[in-house]
Amino acid sequence: MHQIPGSQRKPRVGVLDLDIFGPSVPKLMGLESAHEPRLTQKGAIVPLVNHALQCMSMGFLLRRSADGQTKVDTAVVWRGLMVQKAVQQLLFDVDWRGDNESEPGLDVLVIDMPPGTGDVPLTLGQLVKVDGAVIVSTPQDVAISDVRKGVSMFKKVDVPITGLILNTSHFICRNCATPHYIFGSPKSFHETASQVGAKVLGELPLVGGVSEASDHGVPYMLVGEGNQEWKGTMSRIAGEVWDSLH
Repeated sequence: MHQIPGSQRKPRVGVLDLDIFGPSVPKLMGLESAHEPRLTQKGAIVPLVNHALQCMSMGFLLRRSADGQTKVDTAVVWRGLMVQKAVQQLLFDVDWRGDNESEPGLDVLVIDMPPGTGDVPLTLGQLVKVDGAVIVSTPQDVAISDVRKGVSMFKKVDVPITGLILNTSHFICRNCATPHYIFGSPKSFHETASQVGAKVLGELPLVGGVSEASDHGVPYMLVGEGNQEWKGTMSRIAGEVWDSLH
């Protein structure tokens, strides 16, 4: 359990989904059918909460689908200027204290970014001071190529690289303890990390339960019986990221 230095309380963490065209946080956090966020008396947006985690996403602000139940089929078809305005609104018009203005706010804001080097990451880097970027890749060369571009982009906007994570690194079947690199060897990933001067934070194995839990809107870390290698690696990564902020 991570704590605020000099305090016994756990850090207050929020999740901001800046994938304007394909917001996934509503689905992943079980908030797909939630009502639109409330506004404070001053007109700021109040984040939605599930699993004791405050969340904000463009997906919460879209019109509902024809059946009136969800917003998953609502497409965002915007040009660059509209995207920039949406990013600004999600960054500056959300009050993470909610209705209690006496609260000090968040200790950490985790921002989920869309893939690529488009308007969203550039706008973010220009508008706010980002303490660090964690870049997630899969073992394929086509994905690792995007890692190089992402590192280059963040360096241009003076965002430090906290580290890299290799997702779906390997698979371990139930009948053996041998890792199977079904998406390719992690060698290219580690070579790229060395070339760009970035730390490898960890390698997450391919675990079917992660997808199943996500489809049900439950973070895999909260699943009672889960893959301990995956959970242990994720917990260690979270600790390293937290330590890098202090």
